[in-house]
Amino acid sequence: MGRLFGTDGVRGVANRELTPELAFNLGKAGTYVLQAKNKRPIVVIGKDTRVSGDMLESALTAGILAVGGNVIKLGVIPTPAVAYLARYYDADAGIVISASHNTFEYNGIKFFNGEGYKLDDLLEEKIEDLIISSVDVNSHITGELIGRCLEASDNAADLYVKHLLDTVDFRLDGVKVALDCANGAAYEIAPKVYKALGANVSLMGSKPDGININGDCGSTHPEKLAEMVRATGSDIGLAFDGDADRLIVVDEKGKIMDGDRVIAICARMLKKQGRLAKNRVTATVMSNMGFHKAMALSGIDVDVTGVGDRYVLEKMLETGCVIGGEQSGHIIFREYTTTGDGILSSLQFMDAVKSSGKTPSQLADEIEIFPQVLVNAKINNDHKKTYMKDPEVADAIDAIEKELGGNGRVLIRPSGTEPLVRVMLEGNDREHLDTLARRLVDLIEEKFR
Repeated sequence: MGRLFGTDGVRGVANRELTPELAFNLGKAGTYVLQAKNKRPIVVIGKDTRVSGDMLESALTAGILAVGGNVIKLGVIPTPAVAYLARYYDADAGIVISASHNTFEYNGIKFFNGEGYKLDDLLEEKIEDLIISSVDVNSHITGELIGRCLEASDNAADLYVKHLLDTVDFRLDGVKVALDCANGAAYEIAPKVYKALGANVSLMGSKPDGININGDCGSTHPEKLAEMVRATGSDIGLAFDGDADRLIVVDEKGKIMDGDRVIAICARMLKKQGRLAKNRVTATVMSNMGFHKAMALSGIDVDVTGVGDRYVLEKMLETGCVIGGEQSGHIIFREYTTTGDGILSSLQFMDAVKSSGKTPSQLADEIEIFPQVLVNAKINNDHKKTYMKDPEVADAIDAIEKELGGNGRVLIRPSGTEPLVRVMLEGNDREHLDTLARRLVDLIEEKFR
């Protein structure tokens, strides 16, 4: 068995790679590690709407209880809500059962510490070592030593809705808002928030059945939301992913705005409001050249990290930055949260729109985004760390960079969660970029699939 934890927890096809046995062992090992600080740790567990969520929740819970931990089940709730409620309930850890934007057959298990931050790498390694080395930490305790499922003092979803509403001080009376909840964890909470603010809400992706999560909807498929915005005459469209930690915006004309534009618009708002600590924003290597130019024109410094909101947050904590995120829509507003939060980010974007007096499309037009082409190369997982050492691949990349000259770039990176290599080219001519990218993908797949 290889490394269990990727950049975003343990993930795989439910009941094949991510089995109930593995979930049970993760529950045991995680609780055992937590017992170094608290002999009776409390763990809050939340999940999205996948059909496999109940199975994995039950297995995780059994593992935690078997070694003496207590569990508070939060039910279907966004990932950032688990991070917030771990703090609210003074828990020792939070666990999210979700595969984020992936299709329903996948699932994942992600740990947060009691402060709502993703678990430290060293603690993840301790949990991994226990499982991979087949160490059974179950001491087969009996009687009163066995853990319990605790009743939450308040409704978890209502607590989170209140938290979100407390982050803003505006009303949206008369504003037409179209929401795409991806048939996932935001399907009840996002409409509650926007209706509480007085918005006129149109909904899609709000009827989960365990199988349709992220199915041709949500932040990875915002095209249908764009159609809804145009059809309903909405002032804005907001798309979340399955666990509601991402946001993609659709302006009033039905044009899609990715995370780069949203972050840039919000960073400018924060600067005008005197809230942009250190006068800087954090982005990843995937961020568009246009994003960097817009920030430079606004006198805002940009810190660049590897892909993954965990790395964005690490840099933000290091520098004191209060806003950072990814093109995919993971955005962290550190004044209010410890992780990406799609609904919270949407509220901050609405603040930027209202305070500017402009429409979303007018704000978007102020930021020129250069064409990017992203193509996935399917490869064997064994080659995800070695393909760049291949001379033929290296020569192909060098040739593309020379062809683009100073008007573009090539970025290749392995996926942290899937058997893929992501090939990204950026420049002026999308058609040319697509040809170059597919040529490189064909070579990588031919050699390493």
